[in-house]
Amino acid sequence: MKHIRVFTVLAMSFLAYFGWTALHPQKAAASDDPSGTFLATITDANTGAFSSRSVITLHADHSMAVVDSGQGGPAVLFSSQQGVWEHDSTGVLEARTLDFSFPNAGIARVDYNFTTINTQQVSGTITLTVFPLNGNPLDGGGTVVGTFSFTGTRVTVP
Repeated sequence: MKHIRVFTVLAMSFLAYFGWTALHPQKAAASDDPSGTFLATITDANTGAFSSRSVITLHADHSMAVVDSGQGGPAVLFSSQQGVWEHDSTGVLEARTLDFSFPNAGIARVDYNFTTINTQQVSGTITLTVFPLNGNPLDGGGTVVGTFSFTGTRVTVP
C-alpha cells in the first residue's frame, strides 16, 4: 500500500510539472533566445557592393547596440546605434535603432529585418531613413537613403 501512495505522488508530480509547461510555453520560447553579438558584413541591397562591417549586439532585455566601421566617415560621420528588437506576429525578428549624424546634426532610423537567426548566423535587410534633428524618427516620414543586406556570424569565445 505504501508503494502505491509513493507511486501516486510521483505520478501526480510528473503530470503537474508537464501540464504546467504545456500551459506556459514561454519557458521553451526563452530557450530560443537570439541574444548575442554578431560580426556582420553590410552590402548595398541593389548592387551587392560592400558597404561596411558592423558589430550587432542583441541583448536579452530586447535592447540592441550596433557599432559600424563607417561611423568615422569619410563620407558621413555618425554615432553608434542604440535601439530595441522584438519578434513580429510571424516570428520574424525586427529591430529599430537610432543614431546621430555629424557635423550637420540629424537623426537616422535604422530598421533591421532578420530573415535568418540561429545559434551561429544572422542575415537580413536594413532600411536607413534620415530625419532633421527636430524631426520625429519614431513616427513614419523621413527620407529613405539606403537599403542594405547583412550577413553575420556569432562572436564566441574559443
